[in-house]
Amino acid sequence: MRHASIIAAAGLLAAGCAVAQEVAKPVYRCPGPPVLYTDAITLAEAKSRDCRTIEGAPISVVQTRRRAPGDAPAAGPSASGNGASTAKPGESKVDPAAQKARDTDSRRILENELRKEEDALAALKKDFNNGEPERRGDERNYAKYQERVAEMRAAITRKEADLAALKRELAKLSN
Repeated sequence: MRHASIIAAAGLLAAGCAVAQEVAKPVYRCPGPPVLYTDAITLAEAKSRDCRTIEGAPISVVQTRRRAPGDAPAAGPSASGNGASTAKPGESKVDPAAQKARDTDSRRILENELRKEEDALAALKKDFNNGEPERRGDERNYAKYQERVAEMRAAITRKEADLAALKRELAKLSN
């Protein structure tokens, strides 16, 4: 009895899979920039576009909605009260006073970060001592000392690159 119910269930499952496969549309790969993968065209359209069917490859389909050129994303009044407003194309999307406050905050944060990085660089350079830092007790082996010196040199280089990036960001805010 149990064996018969398992066979019946397997038969129903196989029949369901066959129905699902019959309903599935073929997926086409259409050439051109950008390459298009779709199942939303007919066989005639696929032939006119020189599309090929994709068989046997697993395909993930993501639904997207294309915007018209004049379409803007939906914007509503801001719940946070940050000064954002709904705007028509060509108008400013953010209140100028709110934008100025944001720019001021950004500048202040970047200047604080720049000061911290400059202080950290000065401390690294002081410890580095022009490539001859003080040897520590655990560095009896000269190779260990050289390794620490190389790490310090790399840290200084990274810190200088960080400082240059912060200065570039501040220069962008000045414009």
